[in-house]
Amino acid sequence: MRPGSFTLTDQEGRTVRDSDFAGQYRLVYFGYSFCPDVCPVDLQKLMRGLALFEQGDAARGAKVQPIFISIDPERDTPAALKPFVARYHPRLLGLTGTPDQIAAAAKAYVVTYHKVDGSAPDRYLMAHTQLAFLMDPDGKPLALVPLDDPSTDADEGAPDKVAADLAKWVK
Repeated sequence: MRPGSFTLTDQEGRTVRDSDFAGQYRLVYFGYSFCPDVCPVDLQKLMRGLALFEQGDAARGAKVQPIFISIDPERDTPAALKPFVARYHPRLLGLTGTPDQIAAAAKAYVVTYHKVDGSAPDRYLMAHTQLAFLMDPDGKPLALVPLDDPSTDADEGAPDKVAADLAKWVK
């Protein structure tokens, strides 16, 4: 399996492959829609950063496809992902799949995740790698886009820093 490869289902129920984005940069984040804190904050900052980048250079911004890959296929159905991704950016693609498909996609990105039991069977959390990947137009890893480091008070993942990072890498 090559880095960044996947075959998943989008929020409209369509099959999507990494190869569908040949020629485009991909901004990829793994998380889950039921996340109470980190995922929504990370996505908001990433998508605001992408929007700033698009405002500064619409042509280069259009070359970036934002992608959210769920690590919680049990709850993150296409119907659940549709309103979730719509809150963050009009072009954000929400992807889900079978547990095996999600595991394969996570492995391709070297992302780890696991379920953390909650107070009821459907009230669990998901622990996961907190990274945003920028893939080049050939689907190869290009950069890790800044996200907040919870061990510091610095705002590493601020939208202006995300936009600056995209400006540095997207040609």
